[in-house]
Amino acid sequence: SILHGFVRCSKLSQSNPQPKAKYIISNPSTNIMVTILPNRGTAKIKSVLSGDTVVLIGRAAADGHKAPEVTFTFERVTAPRMASKANNNVDDPGAFSSREWLRNMCVGKTITFETRKQGASAGDRVYGLLFMPDPTDDTKQWNLSVESVRRGFCTPKVLGGDTDATENGTGNSVEDYESALQYAYKEATAAHVGVHSPTPLVRKLMNAGDEFQAMTLVDKVKRICTNGTVKCVIEYIFDGSRFRCIVTDPELESAGLLYASFTLILAGVACPRVGNQRLNPPTPSEPFADAAREFVELRLLQRELKMTLNGTDKSGVCLVGTVHHPRGNIGAEILKNGLGRISDWTIRMMSPGDVPALRIAENAAKRATIGVFENYTPPTLTGATEFTGTVIEVLSGDTLMILPSGEVYDDESKLKKVSLASIRGPRAGNARTGKPDEPYATECKERLRALCAGKAAKVNIHYEKEIPMGPDNTEKRQFGTISVGKRADIGEILIAEGHATTQRHRDDDEKSIRYDELVAAESVAKAANKGIHSDKEYKKKTVVDMSDPKKAKTYAGSLQRAGQTKAIVDYVFNGSRVKLFVPSENCYIMFALSNIRCPQPSPNAGAISRGQARPAEPFGDASKRHSRMTIQQRQVDVVITGVTQGGVMTGDLYVGQGAQRRNYVVELVASGLATVDQRKIDYGEAPKDLIDAQTAAQSNKLGIWSVKQVVKDEPKSKSFAKAEERLLDIQISEIRSGNHFFFRVAGDESAKVIDDSMKIFTEQNGANGAPCEIKTGKLVAALFNDGSSNSWYRAKVIEKTDKGKVKVLFVDHGNVAAVSAATHLRPLDIELGTDKIPAAAKEALLALTKVRPLEADDGIDAARMFQDIAWGKDLKARVHGETDGQVMVTLYDSDTDSPSINEKMTSEGMARVGRRDETYTVLDRMGNSDSLAKLMKNLKAAQDKARSSRKGIWIYGEIPEEDEE
Repeated sequence: SILHGFVRCSKLSQSNPQPKAKYIISNPSTNIMVTILPNRGTAKIKSVLSGDTVVLIGRAAADGHKAPEVTFTFERVTAPRMASKANNNVDDPGAFSSREWLRNMCVGKTITFETRKQGASAGDRVYGLLFMPDPTDDTKQWNLSVESVRRGFCTPKVLGGDTDATENGTGNSVEDYESALQYAYKEATAAHVGVHSPTPLVRKLMNAGDEFQAMTLVDKVKRICTNGTVKCVIEYIFDGSRFRCIVTDPELESAGLLYASFTLILAGVACPRVGNQRLNPPTPSEPFADAAREFVELRLLQRELKMTLNGTDKSGVCLVGTVHHPRGNIGAEILKNGLGRISDWTIRMMSPGDVPALRIAENAAKRATIGVFENYTPPTLTGATEFTGTVIEVLSGDTLMILPSGEVYDDESKLKKVSLASIRGPRAGNARTGKPDEPYATECKERLRALCAGKAAKVNIHYEKEIPMGPDNTEKRQFGTISVGKRADIGEILIAEGHATTQRHRDDDEKSIRYDELVAAESVAKAANKGIHSDKEYKKKTVVDMSDPKKAKTYAGSLQRAGQTKAIVDYVFNGSRVKLFVPSENCYIMFALSNIRCPQPSPNAGAISRGQARPAEPFGDASKRHSRMTIQQRQVDVVITGVTQGGVMTGDLYVGQGAQRRNYVVELVASGLATVDQRKIDYGEAPKDLIDAQTAAQSNKLGIWSVKQVVKDEPKSKSFAKAEERLLDIQISEIRSGNHFFFRVAGDESAKVIDDSMKIFTEQNGANGAPCEIKTGKLVAALFNDGSSNSWYRAKVIEKTDKGKVKVLFVDHGNVAAVSAATHLRPLDIELGTDKIPAAAKEALLALTKVRPLEADDGIDAARMFQDIAWGKDLKARVHGETDGQVMVTLYDSDTDSPSINEKMTSEGMARVGRRDETYTVLDRMGNSDSLAKLMKNLKAAQDKARSSRKGIWIYGEIPEEDEE
């Protein structure tokens, strides 16, 4: 082995060192001890271990090997023992004072050494003398061991002897040196200095986390120490950014924290970790770890410096702080030389004014690709680094969809998804999986919507990331700074108001170029306890969801009475159907534009996965995109006029302010992206401005009208059989709905004949079933219990059902039942067929009326009202004709001059008049009879009365579209 770096001197008085020499430190083939240092030479003091021992460091070799180090102890003197675990962290009297005097005198300085005794290898201790210029006279040399004895910091190992030699021990002989030690010792004892004083300093070492809390030291320094900085000695360097320090500031003596020992993490910097050779197996150092450690040791080790303590790490044991060196910023120097990276979590604790210097230094190292950044490459972007556009949608508290300027919004792929760089908004939950929203998720998204939805924005992209979007699926997402109007960074506004936080990046992650400003804004928000940082328990604002049909119908009345209402479009389903948030009512509603129909857009992925996808229609996507572009997440005015059976509120919507305010319904129709509801035209209820807008769009062939219209298959028209009008006395035998029933004519002889015949049939055959042909439309005998006994009745087979059941219609009464084929059916005698004896029950409809089916609540109400009015009573029926085997009648429960049951049902909102084309067809086919014309006039008057009074089906003011489907 060859030892480099220590320079040999021929004389102690030489000021200029000779060229460096190489010395063999051991011979592997023999056990012969050889010198590892020259007899005389120069070196630099790296550190002082105690009052009599130092570490010498030589020059680093040109090939990059570590500079050699040697532990050097004063010859023939001893110093008090320093505190350690072996002596319960308590100094021998005067030990710390002894070490401090020697440290202050020579750490970091070049001295001259003279070796007297040394071991066989580089790890052995060397004994000898150290010399440095006299601080008061540069022409003289100090023997540090003699001067230490003179000040009472060391004592000779052998006491007594000749004292006539030179005082400073610079003579060459051992006798001269020993005499100087004895002389100096007598001076010290006479002056009662150092260890000879009556009360030499005895230091008790205190460790953070054991004898005191680290945060206590931080608080005391801020309150007690001048300018909030504490004087400390850096005792040991773990790596380039972690040091062991001892408090030496006398201002903390009153707080009992003088000589407190703690580990300091350098704020804003993270250096590679040094390996540990003591472990089994040893752990290697990370790249550039040793270089960073040597860099810091050369500048900070055993220097007494001022420090600012910012806080502690998560464990609460290690402190985070800044070291103030008189010659510059050590953190910036580490970063500039590529020996560390900026530490995100510690830089947050620093004063914002101290951060830019670190950023500049790190960026310089990145540009130079040195040290830990030797393989650094700037982030590559797939698109432009800067662009302008319009914010179409706010997806979450930190992510938006933007349409770049100059792009035509003809496909969803034209939108760019951009997230705010280095910002994390609270995450929204998932109702399907039961995951709740994070606190302030709703508030953050709403604030971002208010800041930028629908507005022009400027976007600066800083980096891109692959974002997981599910199993085996990722999405490349762009992250940047977004400015809107005079607001340079909307992300900073979210953070300053406590709606969002800065992203905790890894040290090697790309960040926003305004990251430090964001961190500073977050610090202010934390200090003010705003939003997320509040100490108060978060209570999510409860919003009423009125998408449920029952709730929608219950609250629709109040919204209709409110007239014009402010709302925010939360989501667009298609061109005319949206989800609204109504702030004044604190509720969500499903809303559809009245009087129009937009084509069906392409189904989303969720609908496809659930099997609920409906095929897209021409211009369905264009209509939806227009609504997203125009009203998505904007504040609008709505006028609610009704609600459908499905709980969808209907009405008009106005967008824009002032002179720009416009009816959005008219805009869609005029653009050819919607059509006026044909039902409204048929009923004569479509507004004229909508019809005019549609006519203009048709003539200009805009949108929907630019392609050939697909004519849907019209339902087969009903056949009408005109009959001579007659009045009948009847009784209702079965009620199917509010306007559909079966009746029997009073005094009908055929009814009496069949009743008597079936009684005889029952007496002859008993109550036992018999095999018979079961075929749809087949007339059979079916067993039915009328409440007194089982009897056979004529029945027509409707269909077979599961488990041997057959659904039959009892033709003489009109009721339907599912009976067992084996026990409740038997063949019917031929002479009892309907061709011989007609069915006693006639199927009928209340003329010119329509009611809702029994599946709807209003349908059940209509049937019950009809039952209350007509069941079990002798009624008069005016027969007008037949349609598809059903008799069209006007019913009266007394004389024909009184209001008919048709009118009563309509006036109570249980029934309504059919479409205009349907009623005119009936009138035309029936020969425009005076009785039907009068009935139609009376029904319209009754319907207008019910609508104005909001009765029955008119309670929500609109004819539901489901009624026509």
